[in-house]
Amino acid sequence: MRFNYLRLAAIFLASNVFSAGGIFSAGGAFAADNGPRVQLQETMERVLAVTRDFHSEQDFVDNKAKLKQIVLPRFDFTEMARLSLGQHWNSLAPRQQQDFVAAFIKFAESSYMNALGTYRGEKMIYGREQIDQNFAEVDTPVVGSSGEPTPINYKLHLVRGQWKVYDVVIEQISLVSNFRSQFGRILQTASVDELMKRLKEKGAQG
Repeated sequence: MRFNYLRLAAIFLASNVFSAGGIFSAGGAFAADNGPRVQLQETMERVLAVTRDFHSEQDFVDNKAKLKQIVLPRFDFTEMARLSLGQHWNSLAPRQQQDFVAAFIKFAESSYMNALGTYRGEKMIYGREQIDQNFAEVDTPVVGSSGEPTPINYKLHLVRGQWKVYDVVIEQISLVSNFRSQFGRILQTASVDELMKRLKEKGAQG
């Protein structure tokens, strides 16, 4: 069963959590207590504190702003925007880069929060953490109602003491690469300004 990509990206912040295996750095030593896995879990616990008493979609709507304040800082949407635009990024003037990041953030925030609202009790297993200087990966397979795990890998980098997600790999398919392919197809026949317009429209729909 293939889940919606953005929904899966949301699950780690709204799921029941199980730990499996140890936490390891690239060199084999135990990771710091405030490593990427720990920071992801801390964010999740803050989300659960808000959502555990939800009984309807209206509960989610009423608390959307609060959840947004908790969830969004864990993601580096600026880096995701740059990577998602790929080779086209360097062809943009600095002002265009800023405008694209703003449009992407609006789109990604709206999509992510809507995906979070579709959570249906999937369980996440926090697996191995691998750290290589300022970059890290956390394996977090998700178990749905069928009992079959879906492999998910979070890619993070260290930004001013915080581990921020810049990509999610689901069943060996990168979320950023998926965006880059979609944006690339659009840019074959449209301008970056048109792409930004579409992203803003999608974001406004949320």
